[in-house]
Amino acid sequence: MSFANALQKAVDKVVKVKGIGVDVVLRRVTPGTYNTSTGVVKDSISDSTVKGIFSEINDSEVNDLVQANDRKCMISAKSVDNVPTTKDRIVFSSVIYQIISVKTVSQAGLDLTYELILRT
Repeated sequence: MSFANALQKAVDKVVKVKGIGVDVVLRRVTPGTYNTSTGVVKDSISDSTVKGIFSEINDSEVNDLVQANDRKCMISAKSVDNVPTTKDRIVFSSVIYQIISVKTVSQAGLDLTYELILRT
């Protein structure tokens, strides 16, 4: 077993521990079809529930893109089929968060976690 696989298994076990992380909905948003009658493109939405670990933004992380009231949410890469994008959303406690940026944490070419910067 490679070191990266061992790390992935450790991450997977941590997110399954009761009391660590919360259930969040990763809402995949993909462009849908154009309605010629209304002139509107209706997005296609697909929801999946994953474990997420929320944390606050540090003052040192605030920059042109990241604001002080943004939040971070870390999810296991293995819990999703595709890398989240800024078109996707996170839903938690009836609040819909826009994904501002996605940072992939990898080891030996294997994605372990995705750190999402979120904004309401």
